[in-house]
Amino acid sequence: MRHGESTWNREHRIQGQLDPPLSEHGRAQAALLARRLASSRAEAIYASDLKRALETAAPVAAATGLEVQPLAELREIFLGDWEGLHTAELAERFPEVWASWTSEPNWDLVPGGEGAAEFETRVGAVLDGIIERHPHGEAIVVTHGGVVQIALHRIVGKPSRGLFPFRISNASITLIEKREGRFIIAGVNDIGHLGDGAGRPVGPG
Repeated sequence: MRHGESTWNREHRIQGQLDPPLSEHGRAQAALLARRLASSRAEAIYASDLKRALETAAPVAAATGLEVQPLAELREIFLGDWEGLHTAELAERFPEVWASWTSEPNWDLVPGGEGAAEFETRVGAVLDGIIERHPHGEAIVVTHGGVVQIALHRIVGKPSRGLFPFRISNASITLIEKREGRFIIAGVNDIGHLGDGAGRPVGPG
C-alpha cells in the first residue's frame, strides 16, 4: 500500500527520499486504512523507513497486533536535484530535461538521481526477499507510489523507467497474489476504505 498524504503531497513538492511527515489528512487516511486491515491475517508488516510510510504503518500495526519492520530498501526512488522542488519549479530550473521528461518520462533523466535500473533492481530484491519469507502467508508492505509501480510492472513484464500508467493514490491498497508459482495482480488502487477521504494520485512519492 502507498502511504497516506504527506505535507509535501499536498503542496505538490517532489519528495523522493526526503522525509516530510503525514499531513493531517494523511493521518486520517492512515486511521481508515488501519480500520480496513484490522481483521487482516497478515504475518508481518514491512515499511519504508521514511516518516510518511512509518506514520501510515503505525496505526495498521496497532490494529493488527504486529510490529512494523522498517526497510530502507522500500524507500521511494532518489530524485537527486529535483528533490524538495515544486513541480512548477522544474520547468524553470531544468527546462531541457523537463521537456524531455514530459515527452517521455525516464528516471535516467533526473540530474543526480538514482536511475531506472538501480531503482528497479533495489525494489525487486527487497520484494523478492519479503516473498521468500512468507511463501504461504500474507504480508503488508507500506511504501511509495514509485515502488508500487515497479512491483506491478514486474508482473506485467515491462520496465517502468518513470512511466506511471497505474493510478496509485495515497493510502491505497494494491493486492498481489502468488498462485501455482505465478504472480497475478488481484487489485490496484483500492481506496474503498477512504470514503470521502479518497487519496490524491500524486506521484512519485
